[in-house]
Amino acid sequence: QVQLVESGGGLAQPGGSLKLSCAASGIAFSTYALRWHRQPPGKERELVASIGALPTSVPNMIIYGDSVKGRFTISRDNAQNTVYLQMNSLKPEDTAVYYCRALKRGSGGGDSWGQGTQVTVSS
Repeated sequence: QVQLVESGGGLAQPGGSLKLSCAASGIAFSTYALRWHRQPPGKERELVASIGALPTSVPNMIIYGDSVKGRFTISRDNAQNTVYLQMNSLKPEDTAVYYCRALKRGSGGGDSWGQGTQVTVSS
């Protein structure tokens, strides 16, 4: 059974930082691409960041949404089956429920989501 469990959300002030974690179980973690999505209140879910299964030194294996480029950093620890999202210079518009996703296309693959963690940026 696949499980993705996010943690690290909470309340931050504008300009502050938070680090989200997503621990995975039930999958061959290193073979999955990992993504962070978010859904602001009253809006559609959007892609925040993505990191591929291949070594991240390969070009285009890490991508960011335009609104978070230069502020957020996605990383993965295959030994710990965990993906992270370091969020710096937070803005009120970053307020959303953040979801992690594990994706592997083709035979034997899958597409799984975590339950989400709330991030609120407010003074």
